[in-house]
Amino acid sequence: MTTDKANTAHSHGPAELCSTGLRLYEEALAAGRIHRAGLTAAPCLIDMGLVQPQQGDAAWMRPVPPSAALAHLLQPITRELDERVQLAAALSRSLTPLASVASADPDLAITLLEGNPTIEAALREASAAVSEQVLTAQPGSDRPRKGIQGGIDNARTAIGRGARLRHIYQHPARYSTTVRDYLAQISPEDLQVRTTELTVERLIIFDRSVAFIPAAPDRRTALRIRHPSLVDYLIQVYEVLWAGATPFAQQLPATAPGFQVTAVQQSVARLLGEGHVDDVVARKLGISVRTCRSHIARLMQALGATSRTHLGVLIVRAGIVEAPGTRTGIVEAPGTRTGIVEGPSTRTGPATES
Repeated sequence: MTTDKANTAHSHGPAELCSTGLRLYEEALAAGRIHRAGLTAAPCLIDMGLVQPQQGDAAWMRPVPPSAALAHLLQPITRELDERVQLAAALSRSLTPLASVASADPDLAITLLEGNPTIEAALREASAAVSEQVLTAQPGSDRPRKGIQGGIDNARTAIGRGARLRHIYQHPARYSTTVRDYLAQISPEDLQVRTTELTVERLIIFDRSVAFIPAAPDRRTALRIRHPSLVDYLIQVYEVLWAGATPFAQQLPATAPGFQVTAVQQSVARLLGEGHVDDVVARKLGISVRTCRSHIARLMQALGATSRTHLGVLIVRAGIVEAPGTRTGIVEAPGTRTGIVEGPSTRTGPATES
């Protein structure tokens, strides 16, 4: 019972020597031995091998010389240090030859960003460092309402540092309430907006230092590009898109005098004339399939078409699209979805542009 109480009070790590144990060890060295019963208060002396049973009389314990005790206690530590040194040497031998392959400047890397929180954090960081310009191409016809405030905050951060913004949207974005809500929060002096029929995937460029592009169709991963040559190339691509886009405040040009056909509907007609199905047309223009079919119905109504085949002929006659050789590229095939296909979905009434 006494030993249990002593052990309970004697609480420290297995590789530690307490003050009581150190005192008893000193007494044992001075006397040449110590009675086993006297070690009850410091069992660490036996656990650490600092005392050993006396030959012929187990009731007494003889102290191990300090030099031998130190060598014994340091042995596992020395072994671990040696293993770590060998591991460090092996890693050095393996990785050092690769140093010449890697870029000397980590800022020239193309970094993969995974997950929306990581991407948004990187965009906020870039917005806080920009000083000249922010260029964006935003495919689609809408902005997610839940992301508007984050976009406004980033824009204001960049503007506060003296940067000016340019956005390129697709034509249907002109009719988006969320896009208009976003633009209403930023002064036209700080933000220029243009629209185009087709654009590249999402592209954001800060100054001439960093660019962001999607790494997957779902946009849950992105590439952060810092290589100067790549950033310059993306800026050139952007400037080509910008030159061919129409200012947001400017009305889109009428394509067929005498007909109430919008530029969006002309785009729909042209893509259908190339043989694209409704789904592909909608995706290219950044609109829903339902909206795409509503535009087709409006085209039929505006031109007085009685079928999709008739619509194809009237579109070419009106000069909305050019006839590709001897065929219109717009065919009627009930029950299929190739080209302009007549079906109940194309006979719905007018819908709100988007």
